[in-house]
This record gives sequence, C-alpha cells and structure tokens, in this order.
Amino acid sequence: MTSSELRQKFLDFFAARDHRIVASSSLVPGNDRTLLFTNAGMVQFKDVFLGNESRPYKRAASSQRCVRAGGKHNDLEKVGYTTRHHTFFEMLGNFSFGDYFKREAIAYAWEFITGELGLPAEKLWITVYREDHEAADVWLNEIGADPERFSRLGKKDNFWAMGDTGPCGPCTEIFYDHGPDVAGGPPGTEDEEGDRYVEIWNLVFMQYDRTADGTMTNLPAPSVDTGMGLERIAAVMQGVHSNYDMDLFSSLIDAAAKLTRCTDRKSNSLKVIADHIRAAAFLIVDGVLPANEGRGYVLRRIIRRAIRHGYMLGMHEPFFNELIAPLAKIMGEAFPELARSAKHAAKVLLKEEKQFAETLDQGMRILEGAIGGLEGKKIPGETAFKLYDTYGFPVDLTADIARERGLEVDMAGFEKEMDAQRERARQASRFDAECATKLELDVSTDFTGYDELTGSGTVTALLKEGAVVDTLASEDEGIVVLDRTPFYAEGGGQVGDVGTLSAGDGLTFDVIDTRRHGAAHLHIGRVTTGSLKTGQTVTANVDSETRASTVLNHSATHLLHAALRRVLGEHVVQKGSLVAPDRLRFDFSHNEPVSVDELALIEKMVNEEIRRNVDAEASLMNYDEAIKAGALAFFGEKYGDEVRVLKFGDFSTELCGGTHVRRVGDIGLFKILAETGIAAGVRRIEAATGKGALAWVEKNEAVLGKLTDLLRSGRDDLVGKVERLLKGNRNLEKQLEKLKKDSLGSTGGSDQEEVVVNGARLIVRQFEGEDARSLRAFADHYKASGAS
Repeated sequence: MTSSELRQKFLDFFAARDHRIVASSSLVPGNDRTLLFTNAGMVQFKDVFLGNESRPYKRAASSQRCVRAGGKHNDLEKVGYTTRHHTFFEMLGNFSFGDYFKREAIAYAWEFITGELGLPAEKLWITVYREDHEAADVWLNEIGADPERFSRLGKKDNFWAMGDTGPCGPCTEIFYDHGPDVAGGPPGTEDEEGDRYVEIWNLVFMQYDRTADGTMTNLPAPSVDTGMGLERIAAVMQGVHSNYDMDLFSSLIDAAAKLTRCTDRKSNSLKVIADHIRAAAFLIVDGVLPANEGRGYVLRRIIRRAIRHGYMLGMHEPFFNELIAPLAKIMGEAFPELARSAKHAAKVLLKEEKQFAETLDQGMRILEGAIGGLEGKKIPGETAFKLYDTYGFPVDLTADIARERGLEVDMAGFEKEMDAQRERARQASRFDAECATKLELDVSTDFTGYDELTGSGTVTALLKEGAVVDTLASEDEGIVVLDRTPFYAEGGGQVGDVGTLSAGDGLTFDVIDTRRHGAAHLHIGRVTTGSLKTGQTVTANVDSETRASTVLNHSATHLLHAALRRVLGEHVVQKGSLVAPDRLRFDFSHNEPVSVDELALIEKMVNEEIRRNVDAEASLMNYDEAIKAGALAFFGEKYGDEVRVLKFGDFSTELCGGTHVRRVGDIGLFKILAETGIAAGVRRIEAATGKGALAWVEKNEAVLGKLTDLLRSGRDDLVGKVERLLKGNRNLEKQLEKLKKDSLGSTGGSDQEEVVVNGARLIVRQFEGEDARSLRAFADHYKASGAS
C-alpha cells in the first residue's frame, strides 16, 4: 500500500463515519504566538477544544502537514540517527468535539488498524494511563486486547496536556512490534528506546480542565484528539523497519544519491538530505524564508544541515535545490500548492546554497583546526559562537559534527555568548496586548458598518484606566462598548474608524480609534461634553471622509496583491499590511527587490482594473468552499467556518471582513510610492490612492514645472537638457582638475621649505582650499618628478 493510498484510505474510512474531512492548515499557525510551527493535527482545532470557537460539525479528520524542528518540539538533531524521527511529517488524525469519546475512538482505531489495514492483533501492543480504568476496560473487555501485550503507564507516557493549565487528559497508544530481530523492549521497560516497538497511533482523551493550583475538573464536553504518523504506518504497511525505506523516502533517497553520486544508499547523510528537503520545501511554500531569527532561522538551520551532509558526500556545488522537482512529483498531487510553488522554492534554496557555500569551506577549516588542537572532549562555546556569528553555522550543525567525532559542544559557553540575541528575539516575539483587552468582557457587538455610517446603539460596557465603570464624565478618557455599531474595529490591516458618539442630552464622545476584543468593538476616546452611562442609547457617527479614504486604500491592497502574484509569481504571500486614510502599505514574501519594470507593470495592471470599474461582490460562504473557489486568505488572520469573500471581477478573490468600495472605479488612481526590503525575503510596497495619489501627482507636477523654468526647457526636451548639462559639467571638472594638477605640480618655489627631522629631509609646502584628492595628486606628481 503506497503512502498516497494509505492517506486516502484513512480519510475515506472516517468520512464514511460522518467525519468532516478538513484540509491541512499551514505550517505557520494562524494567530497563535505560542507555537513556532504546526506540530500536530489538533493545532488548527485548538480554539475549538478550548471553547473559543465553534464549528458546524462535531467530528473531523485530516492529514496535517507538521514540522518539529524548533521550539519545545524539536526532532532536528535526531534525524539521520534513528529510523523514525523527521523534521517534516504528515499526521493522520480524527477528532471529536464533545461528540463521541473513549469507547468509540478506541473502536474506530482498532477497526481501522486490524480491519482496513489488516494488521494482526498479535503484532500490536497497547498502553493506557494507569488511572484510566475506563479505557483499560474498553480495551480488555470490549475489544479483547491481549493482556500480555498491554501496559499501564504513568503521566510521562500516557497523560497529555495542552499546557500547564487548561484542557488535559489521559491517552492510549498503539505500538507495532517489528519483531525479535530488532533491538528494543516493550513500552514502559528499560529497553523501550529501541526500535522494535514503534508507536503508530496516539488517542488523546481531553477529559479535564486543570487550574494553576493543579485542580482538575471534568470538562462539560470531553473530546478526542488522535494522531497517527503517516510515515510510520506506511513503513509498517510496506513491510520495512525504517521509515527511510518506505516509498516516499525511497524515491527521494534515490534522487539524492544520484545528485551526490553517492553509492552507499544506506548513508545517514542521504537520509538527512531526503528528510530536510521536505521540511525546507513546505516551509517555503507556506511563506517562510531563510533568516537569522524566528521561523526563518529554523529553516536556515535545516537547509544548512542538509548542505553540510552533501559536503560530506563530496558535493561542493549547489545540489539541494534540484531535489524540489522529484519531491513535487512525489507529493504534488496530494499537496497542489507544492507543485505550484516548486520553481520559487528551488530558487530560494539555490540562493541559500550559494550564500552558505561562500563560508562553508572556511568555517569547516576553523572547526577542524579547533578540533585538532582540542584538549579534552568539549569544543569551546566561544568557537561554536564564532562559527554561528561569523560563518552562519547553526550551533546544532556544530554539535552534529562534534557528535560524529565523539565530541560535544560547551553549550553553556555558547548560550552565554548568545544571551543578547536571545533576549532580543524573546522581546520581538512577545504578545503586546492592550491594557483594556486584558479584561474579561462578556459582551459582543453587532457590526452594521457595511451598510451604514450612522446608527443607534446601547452602551453595554464602559472602561476607564483599565477598569470597568458605570459612568464616564466630561473630559474622561475611556472605552465604550455598544451592542451594535457602524464603527469598523481595526483588523486585517485596516485601521479602526474615528467619529463621534452623541445623545440628545448634550453628550459628545470623540472616538479616536476602534479596536476589537473578542466579539466586542472598543470605541476609544474622550467625553467632550455631557456624560455617558451604561445602558444609555447613543447615536454612532463614523467620520465619512476618513472611512471613504480608508476604503479606497483597502480595496487597492486587494488589487495590488493580485497584481503581485501575476507579475512576480504565486509564491507571493501577504506578510502584513496597513490600510490607513492617507496611504497603504503591503508586505509580501519575495526573495529579491522588485525591478523598476516590474513595478511599472504592477502599477499599470492595477490602474487597468480600476478603469474596468467592476462591482465589488461580497458574500458569505463555507471556508473550505471559499478556498476551493480560489479565494486567498490573508497572512496572520484567523477565520471561522463561515467567511466573507470579497471579489473584484475575475481579477481578485480574497477572504476579508473589511470595508470596501462599491465599484473598483471609485479608487480613481493608484500610485506606487516606494518599494523596499524590510526583512530577509520580505518586501514592502507603499502606495496611495484617490486624493492621496492625486496629491502626489500634483506635487511632482510642481517640481517638474519648476525644473523646466530653471532650465528654460520644454518638458519634452527636459531629460536631454539635463543630460547635456551633466556632460558639460563633467568636462569642466576634468579641465579644472588638470589645471589644479599643473598648478600644484611645481616642486619648488618660495612657499616651499625643507626641514630636517632626526636626519630625515622633509619637504614642507602649505596649500589653502584644496581637497584631499588634489593633495594626493601633488604628492604623486612630486614623487614622479624625481625631486630629491
């Protein structure tokens, strides 16, 4: 059974049992700063398990792309040394959100393993949490598992928690026995780290809610989260002991062996290269690019580790990028996004290979020298840091090389050197929360601003200085929450609306910003007249001119995004945006500066769409249907099961909850103001629309008019006139330089003196108003004259 057949069989099995088949989410978790990468199938359902989000289904199944190569879950250093650890893998999983529980989950797993896949029961070993008598009863008395192949283990092995607090519960695991020819003992024994018994499926029962003091209470809707590694179960089904011998890896290892001209197909280096190309490719596909911090740094570590293993096989020229094509051939059908972005991924890898090749030889020489002069078995932390800081050697790469020589790295010394960088990285990744949003507000706001800019609402909460209050008096600064409002709350890059809240009793509250906290819109501002009380009805008035200008810029970002993907390629992914009344800013993934010609084409394309003046079409639909229909999801945004899809003709289709123009022609004019790089692999375009774009044109028209007056030239001849002036100026500079040389070239004269200092004769001459270039010319001329 091939990996593709196995993946499909799993999904079909659970689809037939009323599970919604959900597509794999990105390797970059949306709106979850607690995770570096998606590392399990449950990540995209995390808010459902926490009760912060609901779905129209209670059962789901997926094949989720996962990476475990950074942060708490990191298998990078194990790759190449075990038969079953990977940086990238697929996790098959089925989930229940308060629907079925232990009995059904265990029955489904056993039916699939022994029935659909036909694995014999005598090759399986079951573990449960020692205190989970319910699960043990299901296994032993209902399923009929062999008590001789059954273990009750402690929390370390069979109790799962999302964190120190929150949902948690026991789990049960199914192991496959590769047989007595393979070293290792059953789970729970001293020899469990061997490769004989391999965990193939883990069933987690989210049963409790744990508080900070360790108290556990029953969850109102206990749930199920399971995970089965595709690579591990495929190895079992294909009758091989090592994951690297199953079909997915076998093809990649063959391709790597051919590229590196390695004849030893069992080489650990080939395994590392085959594993790392999958992680690197899919991270790039999901918008991650090599960098010196965060996710980009993990990607760089993976790439450079693979390059170093190629180096060990004698490859001193780029090769890693050439594995993208065979990878796309193997996995492109299951993941079409890989096939679409294959050329971009190969280009990114080639650039990284060339960059690292410049320092690899020198870095290896320094490391070899350090090892050669080493006293003892520990490479100094200072050496490891120098390799990292100067030559781009990730420390785990140095540790990898050390381990091959029977050495280790002084990690304490390395960490001491890295403290400053680590602190900056931690500061950059911390979540900056608004003071007011730390409060638990059990209120929600209905947004009416798609259709109106004025409307009435009732005050449901008031906040002052971070605390909930009943009244805001005149001159008080605070936050107002209404049950309904036309004010758009900041989101999707669009700034919050400004305006006023008013009432007939003389109240005026100036709104200077609108933010979102959960389901509530926070109107931030100051009471200028009157007072405001909870329960009071007010009229909300959005500043129409500011909203109108913001709307033009927001719609233009959609057109810009679409144009960028058409001109630069489908690898372009939004990395952030700002939509304000006076400008727009759009950050996107791209590995090199956008050329002048490309910018001109992008601008032209957007303005052509504006002139087409198509209607903006907004509709609500199922998220999966929207994505299948070609809608683009914005980076960093989180979407519910029902999404708002905004469509501008056949040019742009995106998921967006923001406010937009009625017709594209309302934008009027689009003008790119600047294009810059803001991080490794991330570019930024700043632009203006409507009045802002027109003001830019008028300003430049004025400058152009002034230049034509100064140069006494018509506009058509202005460039030629400037070129002639510059050419004439250069000729005059050359003539002046020659005259200076002739003037300064005299090696004698009344202004020249000779001075003897400690037996050395010095020629002294004073010059006034000459630059360093002229003085050097004089010195050269003097020496060339042979004067003594």
